[in-house]
Amino acid sequence: MNRKRVVVTGMGIVASNATGLEDFQNAIKEGKSGIRFLPELQKLNFGCQIGGVPDISNSKYEDILEKYHFENAGQNVKYSCLAAAEAWLDAGLTIPDPINSETDYETGVIIGSGVGNIDVFTDKIFPLVSQGSVRKLRSHTAEFTMFSAASANIALILGCGNHISANSSTCSTGAESIILGVERIRNGLAKRMIVGSSEIASPYVWGAFDSMRVLCRDYNDTPEKASRPMSASAAGFVPSAGAGVLILEDMDSALERKARIYAEISGVALNSGGQRKDGTMQAPGTEGVRRCLRQSIEDAGINTEQIDYICGHLSSTMADVLEINNWAAVLNRYGNDFPYINSLKSITGHALGASGTIETIAAIIQMYYGFLFPSLNCEDVHNKITDLINPDKIVRNTIYTKNINFVAKASFGFGDINASLILKKI
Repeated sequence: MNRKRVVVTGMGIVASNATGLEDFQNAIKEGKSGIRFLPELQKLNFGCQIGGVPDISNSKYEDILEKYHFENAGQNVKYSCLAAAEAWLDAGLTIPDPINSETDYETGVIIGSGVGNIDVFTDKIFPLVSQGSVRKLRSHTAEFTMFSAASANIALILGCGNHISANSSTCSTGAESIILGVERIRNGLAKRMIVGSSEIASPYVWGAFDSMRVLCRDYNDTPEKASRPMSASAAGFVPSAGAGVLILEDMDSALERKARIYAEISGVALNSGGQRKDGTMQAPGTEGVRRCLRQSIEDAGINTEQIDYICGHLSSTMADVLEINNWAAVLNRYGNDFPYINSLKSITGHALGASGTIETIAAIIQMYYGFLFPSLNCEDVHNKITDLINPDKIVRNTIYTKNINFVAKASFGFGDINASLILKKI
């Protein structure tokens, strides 16, 4: 059986620097940072007292939250449903009537998260149960605690009846959710898949990373300068939150309904290094990463010279040097031959499980509209990176006109888990 071609026909975004596609596009083009000082973290004696927290108060789709009584839902459900509503409408589809519509058995939902709905427990369940006031918990609370809450509630809004699930693979979650959706459509099991990931902003999530001293604590007074991927002065990642949702569709279906096509997802790969050799629970191993990158390129049926741009995982840690080394080795492209590369985390911070989909959306926006956003705070490129590539290939100022035909996007997560995508311009 010939596999189906999979394209992106809609996108929705909730990010620390902007909510909504148009505002997000303008924000990344301008290099507008979403990182700010958070007094709550200072009060709680965090070393890192900065982060990226989305503002959803002016979302065009806020009526969705009111209509479906999501006021008591956690951030995970709210972010995901706002992004999904935007993506669905952006794809030229209509939100069905909740009573007089039929089940859409051709469309499924996979929305992942690294930590899920912890805020529902910390803010509502734990306090009330501890006080002996369990009866004060609302009847809908359970619907917002399950790990698949975002997927289930999006399916409720849109009447989706195909595969409805959630995935979790730490910082690879977002890219993995896209790949799972791609595979389902390729195999003819769905016509459309709503895929993406979400992550909440909470000191109860970020505290573990602060205790590991992997969060940046050197720039609390200058938050916008804190996230410094590929920089010699990088001092740890900056935590953030948000959600990204994509509408994946069988190309034949998209063409039949004359939908706008942002990009084709032509190559995918998932693997784990097994935490062997140089791979650990907290760091990806070289062998696994390189196998994953190669497999996605082979799956796309292209050669390494065709890749115009890399949307890096690059998080402002010591792993940045290793990532550049792996890309250069897999592509066999060094010096000035290396593709352009940038890091969205320099602008938004690291949204953990949501980062893969937020960054994929940023990559698609750049390819579709023909520009490259700047990696902030990379004035002092690490010397182990400049030994491998021409530092001019790191986009440090916006490139306003750039034709991009193929993008490589990868995410790497705790557990030595890797995910890689090849995006193709249509």
